[in-house]
Amino acid sequence: MVTGEQVLNKEILPGVKNIIAIASGKGGVGKSTVSVSLAVALARTGARVGLLDTDIYGPSIPIMMGITEKPEIRGEKLIPIVKYGVSLMSIGFMIAEDTPLIWRGPMVMKAVEQLLTDVEWGNLDYLLMDLPPGTGDVQLTLAQKVPLTGVVIVTTPQDVALLDVVRGISMFRKLDVPILGVIENMSFFRCPHCGERSDIFSHGGGEAASKKLDVPFLGEVPIDLKIREGGDAGRPVLVDDSESPQSKVFMNLAEQLAARISSLP
Repeated sequence: MVTGEQVLNKEILPGVKNIIAIASGKGGVGKSTVSVSLAVALARTGARVGLLDTDIYGPSIPIMMGITEKPEIRGEKLIPIVKYGVSLMSIGFMIAEDTPLIWRGPMVMKAVEQLLTDVEWGNLDYLLMDLPPGTGDVQLTLAQKVPLTGVVIVTTPQDVALLDVVRGISMFRKLDVPILGVIENMSFFRCPHCGERSDIFSHGGGEAASKKLDVPFLGEVPIDLKIREGGDAGRPVLVDDSESPQSKVFMNLAEQLAARISSLP
């Protein structure tokens, strides 16, 4: 069901075809790493892609995309910084890296709203929104005010994380936001020397939860040194070696996500 408020707000981003929330029920599951990698992977398919960092208290996109400059202001609009083919915006572009934001909820929501409406996003096929962890004000407000195409839930395999998947999916379902799928991050580790696989945090929980909750399972991402190094260096793994096994994981996820979106009514 689409509420009257959501119908009115379809004009918030008239040039954006699909707005996709990337969410997690808890922190520490690598949601921002997945968001960045999905955005770069979608751009590699030829799509016009934007990525909005809505984590006001802990913005990660500037570091993961290697951006230190501030965005240009043109008229009354902020101009996204484009890197690796992705249009980017984050509160982290406007504040010093060591500056804490001690803001209450209304100030946070105003900042998120401005990052959506006061930015010249232009024409995009996909705008990914990297949400803060949990099921709080940001998630609720965006789901109610922004015409979301759907949400992707990122989890890790262990039971404590999967319980939060259930809560997150339940919340978005109550808000009538389509669940595009679940991604299991840190799914396994493969030794780079001997090739042996280790399921450090268990394995298969994301897929099992997807079946139980009747939502698509988009795939799994391993714990991998190259993925971690790329995020720390501001060069996602797809940038330096698009044919690597790690890059192919994210390209496959992007293809699964695009196919899922295309299949929506």
